[in-house]
Amino acid sequence: MKRIYITTFLTCAAVLVLFFGISRTRNISGAMSSVTVGFIYEGDETAPYTYNFARAQVMLHEELRDSVNILARNNVPDDAIEDTLRELSLKGCSIIFTNSHSEAFAELAPSYPEVQICQISDMAAPAENRADNYHTFNGEIYQARYISGVAAGLKLQEMVDNGLISRDEALVGYVGAFPVPTVISGYTAFLIGVRSVFPTAVMKVRYTNTWASYRDEKACAEELIREGCVVLSHHSDTIGPAVACEEASARQPAVFVGCNESYLDIAPSSALLSIRINWTPYVIGAVQAVMNHQRIESFIRGNRHSKNDISAGLEQDNTLEFLDLNLNLAAKGTQMVMDNTAAILKKEPTVAFQGPYTGKDPSNPSDTISLDGGYLENMNSSMPSFHYILNDVIEVES
Repeated sequence: MKRIYITTFLTCAAVLVLFFGISRTRNISGAMSSVTVGFIYEGDETAPYTYNFARAQVMLHEELRDSVNILARNNVPDDAIEDTLRELSLKGCSIIFTNSHSEAFAELAPSYPEVQICQISDMAAPAENRADNYHTFNGEIYQARYISGVAAGLKLQEMVDNGLISRDEALVGYVGAFPVPTVISGYTAFLIGVRSVFPTAVMKVRYTNTWASYRDEKACAEELIREGCVVLSHHSDTIGPAVACEEASARQPAVFVGCNESYLDIAPSSALLSIRINWTPYVIGAVQAVMNHQRIESFIRGNRHSKNDISAGLEQDNTLEFLDLNLNLAAKGTQMVMDNTAAILKKEPTVAFQGPYTGKDPSNPSDTISLDGGYLENMNSSMPSFHYILNDVIEVES
């Protein structure tokens, strides 16, 4: 009989321990009171791309404080992704974010059904092949590219008006990582923004064929400057192009439009402004969705493209941001024109890909497009889809 009492006591004690253990992670309403969140970065904060994404990690901690336990892993190469996912899963992560371009996350997601895996959609798997716990997200950055192009076009016009360059010397340069839609879409919107102010501007593009190489990015920018480009922008992950513009600006016009962070401290004489996607609303919203046992895409405001794919543009406050317009360099009235352009884009987003332009797919010349009626980017996916090179106004150099 005594043995039965002891067994009953131990059973009750175990139940109480289990109950109180659950109570530490769930509140009375059933929501989790704390959650472990993982971040897997392909680089580290020395690169503007990762630095920008890591700002969301900082804001997540500031917003939710003791409700989140954050585990971050930097400089994770493709061949270490599986081990890193396994490690973070075993350490209790309920949700993991990554800024990696690797397709490994989509492939590995089915092996971790209890973990919500959220990836920037640059290299996302097709929607029909996705696991339920694999999510993609992005900002509709083409809108910010277009608006920053308008600012650059105003500067070009000012340089012509002041006699710094002739109208025929209004040449734009662009350093891109790879010839993929994410990059092509961005530089196309940027140039059309420039040409909305300065209709005769043309662009030269150079690819580095790597996402992050300071040496290659700087070398491409320097070559574009030698070829006469007076305004440069980029879709690459280091400060190389900004440094190239700053070094050149002492001897010739070289205006830089950046992305992911401000470049005023690096290029005070040449940095016009920068654009960035603010990842914080998505990251905080996704974590709160997990804590409330809700589907991420149902919890977050944005343009939902499928059950697990979402994007947002200017219609969502603070998703796209413009950093440090250099008033010592910008043409007079630039901020007002940018604000007016943003108001137009909110109502008519096709403006960013509209005009008397034709283009062709560089990998399939028989695939052509006309932009007379406009093109709506991010209509079906958070991943940019525009992949045509505009005839006569964009030259891609080897």
